[in-house]
Amino acid sequence: MLVGLSDQLARIMESVFEAYLGPDSVLASAVGQAVGSGEPEDIPRRNTDVWVLGKKYNAIQELELIRRDIQSRLWCTYRHGFSPLGEVQLTTDKGWGCMLRCGQMVLAQALIDLHLGRDWFWTADCRDATYLKIVNRFEDVRNSFYSIHQIAQMGESQNKAVGEWLGPNTVAQILKKLVRFDDWSSLAIHVAMDSTVVLDDVYSSCREGGSWKPLLLIIPLRLGITDINPLYVPALKRCLELDSSCGMIGGRPNQALYFLGYVDDEVLYLDPHTTQRTGVVGQKTAVAEQDYDETYHQKHAARLSFSAMDPSLAVCFLCKTSDSFESLLTKLKEEVLSLCSPALFEISQTRAVDWDTTEDIDWPTMPDIDWPAGTSDSDSFAIVEESGRDSDAGCSGASGSGKKPSESAAI
Repeated sequence: MLVGLSDQLARIMESVFEAYLGPDSVLASAVGQAVGSGEPEDIPRRNTDVWVLGKKYNAIQELELIRRDIQSRLWCTYRHGFSPLGEVQLTTDKGWGCMLRCGQMVLAQALIDLHLGRDWFWTADCRDATYLKIVNRFEDVRNSFYSIHQIAQMGESQNKAVGEWLGPNTVAQILKKLVRFDDWSSLAIHVAMDSTVVLDDVYSSCREGGSWKPLLLIIPLRLGITDINPLYVPALKRCLELDSSCGMIGGRPNQALYFLGYVDDEVLYLDPHTTQRTGVVGQKTAVAEQDYDETYHQKHAARLSFSAMDPSLAVCFLCKTSDSFESLLTKLKEEVLSLCSPALFEISQTRAVDWDTTEDIDWPTMPDIDWPAGTSDSDSFAIVEESGRDSDAGCSGASGSGKKPSESAAI
């Protein structure tokens, strides 16, 4: 009886999500039909540069190469029919798992780049053992390292109930914990808090016995209040041009997306809001496994104006070696952080003083002061402002939406 009640409740929850969200977005903006041609409009037909995860292409001359590159990324979407999850026994993540899926995509890209290389391309008949190890890790079965089950249940340790929307920072923290249990991936994740990359923290995460452990650096940011501040767009573009780029976890308001490149003033993304069946790729020996592998690949990216992006996002970089990390730092300082003021984020050698721990600081002794007679705490006084100083200066950017600490709202 309890089992029947649980199944009924799960179906009710799924129908609620269906009713609230409406039909799936099937990448409408990417595969919309051009007038009279039937050709997808994923890439504009003009002589312009297209950037995909640090690689530059020509939109006209290299269109099919762009699509092959995008199709070789792992496309993680909503699934239905997986083993019941959480107290409410959800069997689909439609309506709540889009940010989790974007986290899967950025981690999958890091693993593909690390173990297969940035120049590797996927094909439908690919049975490469390393590729299969990677895709198996994202299958929605309980024992897969990065399944929806593992991510959602680890989220409960972050006080996020199964079925609750998550923001980029929370997803990054979850992935940081999960990779510690995956020895084969040989990857460390560092999440830079408060828009600051603390080098001492990075080195302590990646240097093991004198050797460097490959690093996925995730930097959660808040680049505005309700809209992204256009001041930061050039820096975001430059991040996507760097050869260590693993894209960005972000989206538009209440809809998470995986950003992996840009063309002109539009960002390219893979959209997780398509619900597909649950299954396994296995070793791709059966036809069903081969067909299921194809559900992890989308040939056409979609486009979104940078101005339409949600201001809460996370930029991601892969550093395979210590030298590549030092090279990234140089490029960030010289080519990214100098593009706007205030900078996109900060780089610091040590962590700033936490005011919660100030009682442990050996403060200098305050000298005795011979105050004038009649002075007391209750005496009135006036604050004299410095001439020409605007008390609001530096608190807002060009559009009036100031840069805020990372993750004050979930996408």
